Amino acid sequence: MNYDLAIMALEGLARGPLTISVRDGAVSIEGQRESFKELARLCLLIGGGQSSEDGFDLQPGVHVTAGSVGLMLRAQLS
Repeated sequence: MNYDLAIMALEGLARGPLTISVRDGAVSIEGQRESFKELARLCLLIGGGQSSEDGFDLQPGVHVTAGSVGLMLRAQLS
């Protein structure tokens, strides 16, 4: 995984955090268009990784808004 790209994406989310909530049994993710680009970059980095430890924890108050639930992105090994 390219950690420099990962850090850049995480810094982008810190500038424009997403709001993640659960409503009526469904997860809702809202935010600026740029924030979705950073989230997509993280997903692409995880999907292209070769390590068994590829993943990110998006923390409330940093990468997601303070009132949001946390978000864990992890790749499963087949």
